[in-house]
Amino acid sequence: MGSLDTTRAELGLVVLYLNKAEARDKICRAIQYGSKFISNGQPGTAQDVDRSTTLARKVFRLLKWVNDLHALISPPAKGTPVTLVLLGKSKNALLSTFLFLDQFVWLGRTGIIKNKEATDRVARISLYCWMASSVCASIVELGELKRLSRSMRKLARELRGTDKYENEQYQNKMKQSDERLLALVKAGMDVVVAVGLLQLAPKKVTPRVTGALGFVTSLISCYQQLPSRAPVAKVKA
Repeated sequence: MGSLDTTRAELGLVVLYLNKAEARDKICRAIQYGSKFISNGQPGTAQDVDRSTTLARKVFRLLKWVNDLHALISPPAKGTPVTLVLLGKSKNALLSTFLFLDQFVWLGRTGIIKNKEATDRVARISLYCWMASSVCASIVELGELKRLSRSMRKLARELRGTDKYENEQYQNKMKQSDERLLALVKAGMDVVVAVGLLQLAPKKVTPRVTGALGFVTSLISCYQQLPSRAPVAKVKA
């Protein structure tokens, strides 16, 4: 019965994960950029999968711009420097704009809006917004990592003479640092992915490079969406 309970608990985690619209979107994103990597911009099955998955993902993101609009008008965490607050709000505003414009891109790609030229123009503007939001996110994560590093050094001095790795507060800060570092890597890679999608450096950031980096950031996003172990007890009960 023990192994059955364990299996049921693990399946419960999978159900929790797949019930997230965000998680399904990131899985589709991995398929999208994986196909882009395989196709390398050449016609064929992989490119067809890339295009169809790209279009399908836009449905997942309908009205998603409201999330970042809410974050934009929400008060920042106490003690956050003004510079980081402004950068964070800029990121929210740019990402919300990207997702809002992306709805019109979906309308154009599906043929509801017939003006292809206008659709392509809106698509480029939305991608520029996404690229700028990724730049802001990178700077924010760098700033937060610097703040965490100072806080950890201060705590380490206070815990001198004891094993700091046994301290719960220090462990939490280490976990936060790892999460911030992963978010920084993802945001930095997403900037390059946006450059590739906009074809700002076509010789260096080829469709294959764009696909590879997009696939890696998709896997990071999938990992970030993993549910915590806390709900397992409820499923198991």
